[in-house]
Amino acid sequence: MRILGLDPGTATTGYGIIDVVEGEPSVVAYGVIRTEPQQAMAQRLQIIYRALCELLDEYRPDAAAIEEVFFGRNITTAITVGQARGVLLLALANAGVPIEEYSPPKIKDAVTGYGKADKHQVQLMVRNLLHLEETPRPDDAADGLAVALTHFQHQRYSSLLS
Repeated sequence: MRILGLDPGTATTGYGIIDVVEGEPSVVAYGVIRTEPQQAMAQRLQIIYRALCELLDEYRPDAAAIEEVFFGRNITTAITVGQARGVLLLALANAGVPIEEYSPPKIKDAVTGYGKADKHQVQLMVRNLLHLEETPRPDDAADGLAVALTHFQHQRYSSLLS
């Protein structure tokens, strides 16, 4: 099974793609989709949409997972992240890829065993779980892998219950 994990953002959307073979996850690819702050919002969303469509064409994931919006103090940031999530969800739906959504605490819990883990702990566990020599950079790419690993963990748990 191939899983695409997405950490949405308007400036930087992180992605991570893993394959699961015989119950073991391994990295296929990871990176970020970047837009520039001086670009119009519609153009930035179009860039995100097109870049994800290219990733979907190239890697053909069987499933996708995306981080839910975290509503902190900055509502403007939450709104723009929500817009980025919208175009990501649209691209996935258009490609017919099944989608699951996970909250930041669920992602932290699935990857580290602690729902309030800090960013460094999550990155360290992503590195360890995927047997990587270095922590994926930038942070958003590591977060995309964490989302993919979360989906893997949830799928594995569901299959054990079946």
